[in-house]
Amino acid sequence: MCGRRKTFFKGTINAGGKLVSLDEPQVMGILNVTPDSFFATSRCLSEEDIRSRVCQIRCEGATMIDIGAYSSRPSAEDVTTEEELRRILPAIHITREEWPEAIISVDTFRSEVARKAIEAGADFINDISGGEMDDKMFATVAELKVPYVLMHMKGTPQDMQKDLRYENLMCDVFRSLGERVEILHEMGVADVIIDPGFGFGKSLEQNYTMMGRMDEFSLLGCPILAGISRKSMIYRLLDTTPEHSLNGTTALNVIALTKGANILRVHDVKEAIEAIKIYKQCLISD
Repeated sequence: MCGRRKTFFKGTINAGGKLVSLDEPQVMGILNVTPDSFFATSRCLSEEDIRSRVCQIRCEGATMIDIGAYSSRPSAEDVTTEEELRRILPAIHITREEWPEAIISVDTFRSEVARKAIEAGADFINDISGGEMDDKMFATVAELKVPYVLMHMKGTPQDMQKDLRYENLMCDVFRSLGERVEILHEMGVADVIIDPGFGFGKSLEQNYTMMGRMDEFSLLGCPILAGISRKSMIYRLLDTTPEHSLNGTTALNVIALTKGANILRVHDVKEAIEAIKIYKQCLISD
C-alpha cells in the first residue's frame, strides 16, 4: 500500500448486458426518492419529479443513474424494507420506461431490495455498508451476477459519526475493502467497484487525508467511485450549506479525478461533465 501506482483502472464493467467503458471517467447522477435526504433540493417524491430528474440526469450527460430510497445521512431515521421497496420500485420502472438504455444503480444495503430492484430492471447495486448490514448481500449479488459498489462505512447511518477512531485510517480502510473484494471475487462477483466512503464514519480531517491519498486504493485493482457531492466535508470546511456547496464539490471532483476516480457520483451532472472534459483536455495537452 505504501507504493503508488501511476496508472489507474482501465477496462469495462458489465451492467445488465451493457458494457460500460471506464477508460474515461463516468458520471453517476443521483436520484433520491426519500423525503429526508441531506440535500433537500435533490428529493424527488412524485412521479413527475422523478421523470423530470431522470431526464435532467440523462440530458446533461450522465451514463448512470443511482436511485436511493433510504437516506444515509448521519442520524437518519430507519425505514422498513417494505417502505424502501414502495419508494424505489416505481422509480426504477419510470427510469427504465423513459430511458431504456440508461445504466441504473440502486443504492441499498438490503439483499431483498437488491434482488427485487434487479428483477425490476436495475443493473447493479451500490451498497453503503459493504455487505456489513445484511449478511445475504454478497451471496445475492453473486447469484444475480451484477456489478457491486463496495463502500467502506464504520457503523451504521444512525451511529457512524459517534466513534471515529482508527488505528491507522488508510491501512484500516484499505484492509477492510481488500478483504471484502477478495471474498466477492471468490464468490464469483466479476465487477467490484470500490468507494472509500467519504463522510461515512470519518471526521472532516480524515476525509481529506483519504482524498489526498485516494490513488493508493488503485492497488486493489478495482475501479474507484468518488461520492463527495455537497457533503459536509465541503460545507463544514467552507462554513456554508449543502445548497451552497457546488463550487467546492466541483473542486473536489477534479482532485478525485487526478487521484484515479473512475466514477463521480453527483447531484450536479452538468458541472461534473464539464470538470471531466477539462481534466481530459489537460491530459491531452500534457
